[in-house]
Amino acid sequence: MRIWKLGFAVLLCAAFLLGIGSGEQARTERISGSAGDVLDDDPVGRLKVFVYELPSKYNKKILQKDPRCLNHMFAAEIYMHRFLLSSPVRTLNPEEADWFYTPVYTTCDLTPNGLPLPFKSPRMMRSAIQLISSNWPYWNRTEGADHFFVVPHDFGACFHYQEEKAIERGILPLLQRATLVQTFGQQNHVCLKEGSITVPPYAPPQKMQTHLIPEKTPRSIFVYFRGLFYDVGNDPEGGYYARGARAAVWENFKDNPLFDISTEHPTTYYEDMQRAVFCLCPLGWAPWSPRLVEAVIFGCIPVIIADDIVLPFADAIPWEEIGVFVAEEDVPNLDTILTSIPPELILRKQRLLANPSMKQAMLFPQPAEAGDAFHQVLNGLARKLPHGPGVYFKPGEKILNWTAGPVGDLKPW
Repeated sequence: MRIWKLGFAVLLCAAFLLGIGSGEQARTERISGSAGDVLDDDPVGRLKVFVYELPSKYNKKILQKDPRCLNHMFAAEIYMHRFLLSSPVRTLNPEEADWFYTPVYTTCDLTPNGLPLPFKSPRMMRSAIQLISSNWPYWNRTEGADHFFVVPHDFGACFHYQEEKAIERGILPLLQRATLVQTFGQQNHVCLKEGSITVPPYAPPQKMQTHLIPEKTPRSIFVYFRGLFYDVGNDPEGGYYARGARAAVWENFKDNPLFDISTEHPTTYYEDMQRAVFCLCPLGWAPWSPRLVEAVIFGCIPVIIADDIVLPFADAIPWEEIGVFVAEEDVPNLDTILTSIPPELILRKQRLLANPSMKQAMLFPQPAEAGDAFHQVLNGLARKLPHGPGVYFKPGEKILNWTAGPVGDLKPW
């Protein structure tokens, strides 16, 4: 049975790799229906954003201390700030603003290995909110319901990289009414509040651009993945990291010739993705990772292994049409699932992935470009307008509890 499946898979690969190698990959297909229309929306003229001017200790000085923050996967908070400062949607008159933005770089506290430490983030965010509520009247009239914050931590405004601790903490109480722009997205999870805007993690556009290879290069790799399968340091007993899904990939397919998988990260990583048909995008500690962005940019069909994940800009990007979703419990059947997909369906997914609008929506380029991730965030905010009557409070009316949350979060920052 195994030999038959392998032979079938090889024939299947050959059937469509020949087409791609002869230029099939260069063809594109427009995203049909409302999704494509939303993706091409222009937010300019549909909303106005007021950017609070905070002391530099909340943003610029933090970045000066550690410039690595500009290149890590959480950098959207920095680039969103820079974008808004020069965006045509910015207004200097807060009285005419639809939305208010507080530029706080809560992920720019890195370990020597470059991983963000979220432990100071709640106090930093509380401090910023106390500042704007004391110096401007706009927070107090809505308690943040017309404010948005970029919180690109592993589990958003729960501010912890381990899920159990994040769930225990919950979303910072002062952000309960605000709109959160975050990379974390999982259905029915305490760290994803209703109305949040899920965005892609940051991936460096210029770096990826320099690794592009000719479009007609055949995709000779069937399944590709580079990354951890186990996290021995943080999960020594195994089974908790990635809920065991990555371990299952390794145990079942490490010797399968259709699977090019390894913990090694070669210098040809980006080129290899462009030579692959399928790129695995499994959950890690959180359900999301930059692999999703990289797969879309390089036209590699993302195989999403993360139950209940909420994907970036899901109202604009037809993830079901461009990707393959595999339940975590079905990972042992991954080879059968992927080799069973008809070649014509694979080619259609590749044509959709080749659409420039699809790629553009996943990036935070410098400078900004029409249809990019910045504009998709603004589109999401514009679609929430006008604010409902329940947003604005009567004088003296309050809902938020400023003393709620862990005792450590209440200490001055």
